[in-house]
Amino acid sequence: MDNIARGRLSGGVRVESRVRCWECHREVEDPYLDACPSCDGLLEVSLDLEPVKEMAPSDLRTSPLGVWRYTPFLPVRPSMAVSLQEGGTPLYGCAPLASDLGVKALSVKYEGANPTGSFKDRGMTVGITRAKEIGADMVGCASTGNTSASLAAYAAKAGIGCLVLLPEGKVALGKLAQAIFYGAKVVSVEGNFDDALRTIREMAAQRLLYLLNSINPFRPEGQKTLLLEIMDQLDYRMPDRIVLPVGNAGNISAVHKALKELEEVGWIDSMPMLTGVQASGSRPLVESFRAGRRDFDPEPGPETVATAIRIGNPVSGRKALDAIYSTGGTAVAVSDEEILDAQLMLGRREGIGVEPASAASVAGLRRLLDEGVADRDEEVVCICTGNALKDPDTMMSQCVRPYSSRPEVAAVLEAIR
Repeated sequence: MDNIARGRLSGGVRVESRVRCWECHREVEDPYLDACPSCDGLLEVSLDLEPVKEMAPSDLRTSPLGVWRYTPFLPVRPSMAVSLQEGGTPLYGCAPLASDLGVKALSVKYEGANPTGSFKDRGMTVGITRAKEIGADMVGCASTGNTSASLAAYAAKAGIGCLVLLPEGKVALGKLAQAIFYGAKVVSVEGNFDDALRTIREMAAQRLLYLLNSINPFRPEGQKTLLLEIMDQLDYRMPDRIVLPVGNAGNISAVHKALKELEEVGWIDSMPMLTGVQASGSRPLVESFRAGRRDFDPEPGPETVATAIRIGNPVSGRKALDAIYSTGGTAVAVSDEEILDAQLMLGRREGIGVEPASAASVAGLRRLLDEGVADRDEEVVCICTGNALKDPDTMMSQCVRPYSSRPEVAAVLEAIR
């Protein structure tokens, strides 16, 4: 059946997966649907992990570190994989930054080292592989930038047509350039990300393309390897807290799913506190968390310098709130000034270059420590989702302005001194 995917484990064992509604648990057959036909709930892949319970984490280490090391947890056929060698990103120990913030131990998972410069590549390798499995000849997405860059690259690798809808004037130059460079058909639409997503979902409903936003249930399956890889790099020693920037909320939801699956197979026996960080100008989930709600009200007209998380109606918002509540985590909003300050701290204290949205995780941790919400004795992993060159204009505006008034000097040693 179309909704069943199989992957092969060591020894020829097969795992099966089915697509079900996250809300009402109805099984969904049509691979082009992005929501439950009964309740309009989000769709999610359900894996049969019984065969994996016979394995140990060390059984996976015969493959290189990266997304496809975790084939037993992926619902697509590895023989059809469309890969650019994504994953295998550094987990940096950041002692100087930990000292500055006043926390016991801090590591940064740097997703900017992925092929197109963001964590989106993890989901896209699985999403495009699924598109190949079902025979799609056109894929598409709405995007604030990173998704479009990633989808365009993987569609090019697969030889599949690609359409990208971008909100007019709301996408950083580095990301727009990537989507165009990889050959996607890029259309700028009036309105914000939510308007673009609504339109492209209508196109997918008419079978004009296979939608690969994070509302697609196979995309988060690739994104959950972020957590699997962190645990692998820590030799399955659990940090106290994992902090993530939150835009459309697919990443924090995928990390939570990976934690539940690791717990199910017996590889971990506790979960870190999942902590979501939003920008002050785009914080619908933070407001809901503060009110103790498990649903949220969309926020019209979100605004923040962190364009990757400038989303007022996050598709996976309810799943993100569930992830936070279920793990005893929290949600916090930070100002653009805090985000940009954290971006500079990462660069100048650790040599890690991230786009503004990525720095939101460090800015959020700093605020939680200052407010006493996070304990200074914690071991923390901050997720930094994208490369600094995704948004060069913002980076340059921060760094060049203080020096722009200095006069040019002669190219001689005495003058430069």
